[in-house]
Amino acid sequence: MANLHSLPTPPTRPPVSLAFDPALPAARRRQSLIDALPPALRTVLDGGRIDRRSRFTEDGFVGIAEDWTPPDDVTPRHALLARQALNELVVEILVPATPNHLLGRVLALLSHYPAKATSPDVEQLLAMDWADDLGEFPAWAIDHAARIWRRTRKWRPSIAEIRALCEDACASERALADRLRAVIQAGEAASGGAADRSAPRAVTATVRRMPGV
Repeated sequence: MANLHSLPTPPTRPPVSLAFDPALPAARRRQSLIDALPPALRTVLDGGRIDRRSRFTEDGFVGIAEDWTPPDDVTPRHALLARQALNELVVEILVPATPNHLLGRVLALLSHYPAKATSPDVEQLLAMDWADDLGEFPAWAIDHAARIWRRTRKWRPSIAEIRALCEDACASERALADRLRAVIQAGEAASGGAADRSAPRAVTATVRRMPGV
């Protein structure tokens, strides 16, 4: 067995290296991410169709939703490039914050707004609520939300208010991830033959634009 030579492995495509600086404005962050993508993938993301519609909740108008459909000429190669970019985006940029970072940031924020004392058991339950409701967000988005609240509000925040700020903070990155997923699905459907080419038309990625953003 020791004399057997290992079989040569096929060359692998170098991973996509995405540039990211959370301190930049959302538009510049998104553009820097797109600029770091392979040209063929950028062309696909720049194409496609965008349908816009108004969004309403019980509180009234909340912004414009953009539904993006990939172009018709997406190929399996585009899907491969999109999957590589999505993997890095999810693992390096949109990875959820660690519980210690999340709870430390929340505790520091709440300390600026003293409240009535609670029992240790209640404090633990409150911490679990914050961890559960903010656990999906990356550390940089939570930091951004806390910084915005400290600088603009005089009262203690609710979980819902910080969630909204976190969602706004990473909306551009999530929208890019949605588009990459749409490209992956479209490219994989294209590899199935002409009979499946119509399937990707139903794949959309939604970009939420909130007032003032």
